[in-house]
Amino acid sequence: MSYGNPATLDATFAALADPTRRAILARLADGEASVGELAAPFSMSQPAISKHLKVLEKAGLVSRGRDAQRRPVRVEEKPLAEATAWLEAYRRTLEANFQRLDALLDELKSTQGR
Repeated sequence: MSYGNPATLDATFAALADPTRRAILARLADGEASVGELAAPFSMSQPAISKHLKVLEKAGLVSRGRDAQRRPVRVEEKPLAEATAWLEAYRRTLEANFQRLDALLDELKSTQGR
């Protein structure tokens, strides 16, 4: 089972492992924002937020644009879509395994009742 580039998936999951980066992505789901806007709800400096953004940017999860003096940050969907496809494939596999186990347990119950 292969979905996407393994290195891309590794970078995506590593970036998503941090709660601050997940919160930044959640904020960006509402639309693009500047570093200052992203830093506002956190008790950390703009340089610290910038370090988190660099990790997200390296993973391809965000990109920075240019709008006059402003450099808005926006979510990039492709790496998240690849991670979702990878997780969904495993979910389907596990679900099929559980269904087979349920069928086997039902069969064992019915043979014990005889």
